[in-house]
Amino acid sequence: MAAELASWEGGFSLLCGRYEGVDQRVADHLVDGELSVGDFVLAGGELGALVVIEAVARLLPDVLGNEDSAADESFEDGLLEYPQYTRPASYRGWEVPEVLRSGDHGAVDAWRRSQALLRTAERRPDLLERLVRAASLTPSDVQALAEHGYDVPSGVAQNEQTDEPE
Repeated sequence: MAAELASWEGGFSLLCGRYEGVDQRVADHLVDGELSVGDFVLAGGELGALVVIEAVARLLPDVLGNEDSAADESFEDGLLEYPQYTRPASYRGWEVPEVLRSGDHGAVDAWRRSQALLRTAERRPDLLERLVRAASLTPSDVQALAEHGYDVPSGVAQNEQTDEPE
């Protein structure tokens, strides 16, 4: 939804309800659509509007310092984002994973994908289930999940070979 709103050339307006919401006559005749930021109740819509503004603004050109930053975030590929690490490489004896210091970009990418899969399986299994239903997992994804004890039904990976005749 944020990407869709960010693409609207004329922009958009947000009408924030207070306590019980917006007068139904206004909603019926002047509102094009409604948004929800989750299953909870707020005293007013201002904080929800700020969440929408934040999500949309970061997708607009020149808002983030690096245009590629928005493409490498949670939900862009249906998964939560992989864990983040900063410097120093060792802090209080807690180490940054060696693969991230290896300089091997392919290995780093594979580690990040695996970690995103595992984080999604642990924290948002509903998102992972959507990918399973859409057959959006690669054979490597299925293998990474299986190695960590997650059971993924067979035949759900993209380009997965089957023994069935065509």
